[in-house]
Amino acid sequence: MKQLIIPILALLFSLNTFAQKREYISEKIKAQKVAFITERLNLTSEEAQKFWPIYNAHETEMQMLRHNSREKHRRINFETLSEEEAKTRLTELMAYEKEEQRLKADLVNNLLTAIPAKKILMLQQAEWSFKKRMLDEMRKRKKEFRKKTP
Repeated sequence: MKQLIIPILALLFSLNTFAQKREYISEKIKAQKVAFITERLNLTSEEAQKFWPIYNAHETEMQMLRHNSREKHRRINFETLSEEEAKTRLTELMAYEKEEQRLKADLVNNLLTAIPAKKILMLQQAEWSFKKRMLDEMRKRKKEFRKKTP
């Protein structure tokens, strides 16, 4: 019995540690993104106080939308998918894209109450630059990892 409990406890501990590390990395990336966007947009403290609650609410809604869409897509079995089911999935995909556009339009309208239009345009560029920076960093780390492993 003891031989079974020890591996189970070790597994649970390692899963918990992995989840905590993943959460820590996610929070670290979010903090870097906040700093990056704040700097790129040159937000004043007043603008930042108004901007971040609007932006964070939008990000939360977009994450939920993406998550729901991914879950639906993962459940598709293309081997057994009928034409009727495929049409339903296409309709859902179009609804997802419409909702995504609606959320983006809402973001712009809400941000117009917090920051100038020019900074809203700069936001798109800042987000793109941040994503590019993160992808470049991931590629760099992957390349370094490959060099280390034989």
